[in-house]
Amino acid sequence: MNKLKAITDSLTFRTFLITLIALAMLIPLFMTQEIINERNNYYYQNISDISKGWGKQQTFVGPVLVVPYVEHIFSADTVTDKDGETKTISRDIYNNKTLVLLPEELNIDVELNEQQRKRGIYSTLLYMADLTVTGNFDLTVLPPTDSSSRKVKWEKAYLAIGLTDTKAITETTPIRWDKASAPLEPGSKLKGFLKSGIHASMKTTRRFNSHPKFRIKLSLKGSEGFRFAPLGKVTKTNIKSGWPHPSFQGDVLPNNKADISKDGFTAQWRIPHLARSYPQNWLLEDDKEAPKYDLYSLTTGVDLFTPVSIYSKINRTIKYGVLFIGLTFIVFLLFEIVAKIRIHTVQYILIGVSLSLFYLILVSLSERLPFLISYAYAAAAPIGLITLYSIAVLKSFLRALIIFLLLSSLYGVLFVIIQMEEYALLAGTALVTLIVMMMMLATRRL
Repeated sequence: MNKLKAITDSLTFRTFLITLIALAMLIPLFMTQEIINERNNYYYQNISDISKGWGKQQTFVGPVLVVPYVEHIFSADTVTDKDGETKTISRDIYNNKTLVLLPEELNIDVELNEQQRKRGIYSTLLYMADLTVTGNFDLTVLPPTDSSSRKVKWEKAYLAIGLTDTKAITETTPIRWDKASAPLEPGSKLKGFLKSGIHASMKTTRRFNSHPKFRIKLSLKGSEGFRFAPLGKVTKTNIKSGWPHPSFQGDVLPNNKADISKDGFTAQWRIPHLARSYPQNWLLEDDKEAPKYDLYSLTTGVDLFTPVSIYSKINRTIKYGVLFIGLTFIVFLLFEIVAKIRIHTVQYILIGVSLSLFYLILVSLSERLPFLISYAYAAAAPIGLITLYSIAVLKSFLRALIIFLLLSSLYGVLFVIIQMEEYALLAGTALVTLIVMMMMLATRRL
């Protein structure tokens, strides 16, 4: 009996037992993790539902000028009949052709005005976009007006524009084409190239200038971000917004360092046509490779980035949960050794459960209160509970004060770490290293 008591009272056995209890405390941590993941999925589902009703991420591709024309070919064939007589048969052949032209110069100016929309306790970042698109086309590649072999059907020409979510268009003005104008109509009409969009018929305009200028103005709604395709021989794009957290995405980054401040950002692109994989113009009928041209193959733009969501921050805190439980248990074990106090297994379990309560309180409060206030309330609960419990368990106010200072320091440092984005891993590693050093120092004479 004395031998069994000696074993159960030994440091090795107590350490092994407390380690098992600490590992058992992973169960409530995993359960809390599942709750957070569920809330996180519900959060993103609500964001998706709000975005669908408002407007999706918008990708602007255009404008593309589509010009049909008739090619007249005179054919003369020499044939020999059954009597051996040779004669010439002539005929006129008319082939319908469709030429697709991309802009010679393309300027895209976009202003993104961010807005917040709420559904229940969830809110998402959306935007209203004002687009001004200008440039010109090179019509010298079209058959000349005095050509007898090829006649352009300008009245059937149209300007096509690709847009991801056309239902989110809020305001338009007629397209300006030199001094004329053309109203916008639904549908891109350019099947196989523009998935969805709008178009404008050229029948109300005239083909006078070899390099006609155009101007398009649109107001539309969207979410997440904005993209554009550089269809011009030279494409210049300027995007500005009052949102201070841009995340530049796509195949080409802004040419110069974007101007980013707390009041918003401005970014410019200058992209030559050599960056693309498709030509400046092509025939729909004759070019068998035309269906393979993907106008969406090169797109770029910006996302309105939302820094670290509350659920991401809480997920970070859970990663340090094992450290908190283990370190707290080790301190209590040291008090057992130094002060010759026996702490019951149930008491260790209750302390571990108190530490786990922090995450549930943080989730429930942060959905309705600012994160700083939620974190302070959530941290105060286990710190207060364990400190008061320690007075009775450790039978000393001074020892309980040490526990209070330890937990307060840990939760304070953890708050700083989870606010970081670029240096979170470095700061977390430094914290763990420092704690290991302190524990090695405290236990060097065991």
